[in-house]
Amino acid sequence: MSDTKPKTIQAVLSVARKEYITPHYIRVYLTGADVQRFANTTVGVNNKILVPPKGVNEIFFPSFDYEKKEWNHPEPGVRPFVRTYTHRGIDTQRNELWIDFVAHGEEGPASAWALKAEQGDKLGVLMKDGKSELYAPAQSYVLVGDATALPVLSAILEDLPETAVGNCIIEVPEEADIQQLHTKASVTFEWLTNAHPEKGSRLADAVKELQLPQTDRFAYVAAEFSSVKEIRNYLRKEKGWNREELYAYSYWKAGVAEDKSTADRQHEKNALDS
Repeated sequence: MSDTKPKTIQAVLSVARKEYITPHYIRVYLTGADVQRFANTTVGVNNKILVPPKGVNEIFFPSFDYEKKEWNHPEPGVRPFVRTYTHRGIDTQRNELWIDFVAHGEEGPASAWALKAEQGDKLGVLMKDGKSELYAPAQSYVLVGDATALPVLSAILEDLPETAVGNCIIEVPEEADIQQLHTKASVTFEWLTNAHPEKGSRLADAVKELQLPQTDRFAYVAAEFSSVKEIRNYLRKEKGWNREELYAYSYWKAGVAEDKSTADRQHEKNALDS
């Protein structure tokens, strides 16, 4: 196996168009010459988006000083907000890459940007080049996520073979946000509605009610910090799943901005995956 790290694609793309998939989901189509550079990436893989501050329509990337071995960040007035999102699709013929945003008001910079995004607005995108494995091969799957996980769960479902079986539990803000997801596998869907996920979630309770597979299994869990922690504890400690049978990571922590909660979320994941 090569020790060479995959290179990172750094691109500034602009809004070609956007559409509301449901009341709380905005799909933003991005275009630009650099879209072609993402052709060899895996749909569903996380990327970093760089959202310019209000009133700025340029993307100022950080640069690395190799002599000092430290990052140089742009000045506060133009420094973009960096958030983790999911590469949802790409069409090299149309020269478009698209990302789905949860529209949850203007408190968060990414949601605020998507709500107001117009044709020509710029967004920075950072992603590792090359193919990545989203999930482990298995016969039975348990897929669990909140609104932020819908893009990656959709990508996994679309990729599952017809021989696979499983359960998929997804929590969205309201019934109108339930989407028609496509898969060749035999999957039982359970949709939960929760208008205030920051106040708690029923995802963990729903997982505990499942008749879980005993062998040849894999679970993918992505949601708020507390839900992920509870579900991971349940599967690993109570049900005896090993670390190779489970990927679980929190995209956000209630009441804390993503860049402020990264250390907490990574520490908790490392502690339970050891």
